Amino acid sequence: MARSTNTQFAVAVHVLTYLAGREDHRPVSSDELSQSTNVNAVYVRRVLGPLRAAGLVRSRPGVHGGSELATDPRHITLDQVWRLLQGDDPLLGLHGPDPACAVGRSVQRSLTALNTAVAAALTAELQHYTVHDVMQGVQPPTTSPSGTTPSA
Repeated sequence: MARSTNTQFAVAVHVLTYLAGREDHRPVSSDELSQSTNVNAVYVRRVLGPLRAAGLVRSRPGVHGGSELATDPRHITLDQVWRLLQGDDPLLGLHGPDPACAVGRSVQRSLTALNTAVAAALTAELQHYTVHDVMQGVQPPTTSPSGTTPSA
């Protein structure tokens, strides 16, 4: 099974959840976040940038500085985090076929339309979950093979 090479969303959710769970509310260094997420501190800082720009995280410089949550985790929806980090990047790994190829043009149009539909479905689902939900260990509803939620 292919793995996504863009882990920024997962790292961002991890970082936000880690910051939200801090009982001492002290700023957390990118080194500590790096250790928790198991990625390089530079990568953590790259992920923190859009979160900071959106007002979800604030950072304090200096030896005792670091990052802290700037808003209630109940108000941070996962679709908001997704949009900050994924933006308009295609989900389906679209490629650029030869423009002279009729098949390539047709496939590209179809995959672009499908990508738009998949992205809309993804963000629609993510809007139902918050960082607080992740802290609580939320489990998505179970669906049947037909895609419908079974009734009780």
